[in-house]
Amino acid sequence: MKRLTRDEMAKRVAQDIPEGAYVNLGIGVPTLVANHLAADREIFLHSENGLLGMGPAPAPGEEDDELINAGKQHVTLLTGGAFFHHADSFAMMRGGHLDFCVLGAFQVSEKGDLANWHTGAPDAIPAVGGAMDLAIGAKQVYVMMEHLTKQGESKLVGQCSYPVTGIGCVDRIYTDLAVIDVTKEGLAVREIFSDISFDELQKLTGIALIDATQAAASA
Repeated sequence: MKRLTRDEMAKRVAQDIPEGAYVNLGIGVPTLVANHLAADREIFLHSENGLLGMGPAPAPGEEDDELINAGKQHVTLLTGGAFFHHADSFAMMRGGHLDFCVLGAFQVSEKGDLANWHTGAPDAIPAVGGAMDLAIGAKQVYVMMEHLTKQGESKLVGQCSYPVTGIGCVDRIYTDLAVIDVTKEGLAVREIFSDISFDELQKLTGIALIDATQAAASA
């Protein structure tokens, strides 16, 4: 079964971020999105540790230890970029000043609940960090994750079994198999990347999906 790589997933997410958007890329896989944003589109990347105007990852050997994102990865700063106090950064997040955030997830429920900080493992990180502020503060919340766990279980669930980061906060989900919108009617599949059919995707997912691929194709 064909699946997108994480880099290909990031490229697909980048296509949906419009000109002029203020965007936070969550720790982990979502940071790859920065490498695929078109240079001719002005998009402002925010990091919760106090950066606005980040560019793609630096070339090997050109890293600056003074420029890191919230995940402690080296980043670049575009012309006009700024850095500021951590509290100011969280005020931007909590004040509704971000148009989009892209977050990883362990689970997303059919109602758009997000679980992305704790699996219940005894040695897991004991704090939610800024994910809760982003999930509630951003105008649009995109999730980027593999469709299935390593054990083959769907990360799209009827109800989250892991601690919830935010309730009903997710707008769109990008997996290595599909793009899925969270709607009032349920989870609507807009695009399938794999060589599988909608029915096969439905079987893998295990919860009810709506086939909206034809509507998306004609839009």
